[in-house]
Amino acid sequence: MAKTEPFEIFPGRYEEWFEVNKFVYESELKAVKALLPENGTGVEIGVGSGRFAAPLGITLGLEPSAEMRKIARSRGIEAIDGVAESLPFRDAQFDFALMVTTICFLDDIDAAFKEAFRVLKPGGYFIIGFIAKESPIGRLYQKHKDQNPFYKIADFYSVNEVTQHLKQAGFDSFHFTQTVFHNLSEIKAIEPLKEWYGEGSFVVIRAKKKAAIKSNALNKYGDI
Repeated sequence: MAKTEPFEIFPGRYEEWFEVNKFVYESELKAVKALLPENGTGVEIGVGSGRFAAPLGITLGLEPSAEMRKIARSRGIEAIDGVAESLPFRDAQFDFALMVTTICFLDDIDAAFKEAFRVLKPGGYFIIGFIAKESPIGRLYQKHKDQNPFYKIADFYSVNEVTQHLKQAGFDSFHFTQTVFHNLSEIKAIEPLKEWYGEGSFVVIRAKKKAAIKSNALNKYGDI
């Protein structure tokens, strides 16, 4: 069952976070954009209110919350009802798929990742942005999760856990970037980006769907 209740009850509170934490949001947006393909057809899975899809030029999104879909549509997103574990898209339809702060609300992360793999073209990219469980903000969210209606129902993951789930789904060629290096209240400007992970609380992983024929050549990013 989709974890939509707080998003239906508190859409205004959800939207307010992005205004109160403007520079955190812009830092996260910058980190996602850094690993997003410049071209191709994409979809955001768990599009929410369209806060990421709209500025990134993604016009199609999947979202189980009716209130979130309504706001996303006001931002020009074609927001479709559905869940990540059963995507209403055909096989090999997209060049890339995006999830931002969505994995913690999934019912079944393995089923969701397998579905993302299915709808991507061979060689397509899956980009995931999330608060790492082992990070300072991740630990803070977990400590006080019962005080927040959104994170009360969330399941947090470490970077290594997400990577393992991606491998199980068939993805490889991982690349990482990180940002948000301070407590939210201390951030008064856009945070820097760093490659890899382990310092920043917000981590973006880009993974690649294995193509039928693999090249042995390393790409310019030094993916693993």
